[in-house]
Amino acid sequence: MMHMTFYWGIKATILFDFWKTDSWLSYILTLIACFVVSAFYQYLENRRIQFKSLSSSRRPPPPRSSSGVSAPLIPKSGTRSAAKAASVLLFGVNAAIGYLLMLAAMSFNGGVFIAIVVGLTAGYAVFRSDDGGADIATDDPCPCA
Repeated sequence: MMHMTFYWGIKATILFDFWKTDSWLSYILTLIACFVVSAFYQYLENRRIQFKSLSSSRRPPPPRSSSGVSAPLIPKSGTRSAAKAASVLLFGVNAAIGYLLMLAAMSFNGGVFIAIVVGLTAGYAVFRSDDGGADIATDDPCPCA
């Protein structure tokens, strides 16, 4: 039966029926895996933000016509298309990892929840805290956003 409230114990089912912990070793390995995946989420988020800023910083000013209207409405893809494609791909991967982390936290095991939160915090401290506020608009504590 699935728990619907937080509980503490080494017996947990994480994401799939085959990922069950029934010993201290499997439980500790699960906590380490949750920590590492959470920190990796923050690393990928940092890469995605850097690719996004790279793709937007190279945007040349649009040419002006004689009437003062910018043209064309749809800019031609140039050198920033690879950075934009990488940003889009990383967004999809990041969203998937974020939702998997959310589902793992919904196992309601206290240790798994703490491992995920500490992993997100450590990942943010290592990978994203020194970016100088470049991600203020995208700074969201929800890993699934």
